[in-house]
Amino acid sequence: MKRIVWFAAVNIAVLVVITVIVEVFGLDRYLGAYGLSLGGLLAFSAVFGFGGAFVSLALSKWLAIHSMGVRLIGQPQNAFESQVLWSVSAHARRLGLGLPQVGVFESPVMNAFATGARRHHALVAVSSALGSAMGPEELDAVLGHEMTHIVNGDMITLGLLQGVLNTFVIFLARVIGSAIDGALGSRREESGQGGLFYFLIVIALEILFGVLATLIVMAFSRRREYRADAGGAALAGTASMIGALRTLQRGLAAPLPGQLRAFGIRGESEGGVIRRLFMSHPPIEDRIAALQRAGSRG
Repeated sequence: MKRIVWFAAVNIAVLVVITVIVEVFGLDRYLGAYGLSLGGLLAFSAVFGFGGAFVSLALSKWLAIHSMGVRLIGQPQNAFESQVLWSVSAHARRLGLGLPQVGVFESPVMNAFATGARRHHALVAVSSALGSAMGPEELDAVLGHEMTHIVNGDMITLGLLQGVLNTFVIFLARVIGSAIDGALGSRREESGQGGLFYFLIVIALEILFGVLATLIVMAFSRRREYRADAGGAALAGTASMIGALRTLQRGLAAPLPGQLRAFGIRGESEGGVIRRLFMSHPPIEDRIAALQRAGSRG
């Protein structure tokens, strides 16, 4: 609840700032010329900005199960599934969470993820490759990492952040697009392009602002991975969490598809400076170093 209130307050504060800027610079006149009111545009942007983010969040469990071929564990069929179910149950009790759905998906790549719109009705799934690559202590740390994502409310927080950013991408693209189109009005009329010119400007600005918004979302995602690692270390031990990360580092490198990428324990393979800005996870060696520093301070 605190995260929802905090992000709502930030959203309102930024909207107020934008409103002041629009009024000071007279951008509302450009909006009026196209039949758009500032309040109406804000409402339109918020509906579509938050709507897309929360529909995606609401469907996240269903999409994850079907896109990844997750088989939910009812009655464990082997020692690996028993260990997974036991660890998730133990972490849930310790964290005061309702038991999430637990599943396994077939993959040669070691990975795990947590998703769901509500903390007490989440989903935790692990790849089959973890069963042969990790011992019980490392597997316990991986599941502690994922359970920390749930208790921290990372899924809803990321959805709120995406909704805020979507709102501003839609809003600012249209405000600035109206201003540019109005300033170039005479040229627009001479070319006979009319509304097409405004439409192309808005599309270009949405792409530009969308890229900038992605940088913010990925920066937040990387920060929460450090917190989830710390949570996994607290639940299963620092040595186990470091051991799990080292095992992941030695395995096949392939991230989860689509929106699940930000919720997995393993991210993209490393790259240059620009590529790192768009990574949902910090490099594994940075995560290990952060755990080692925390351990030395403790």
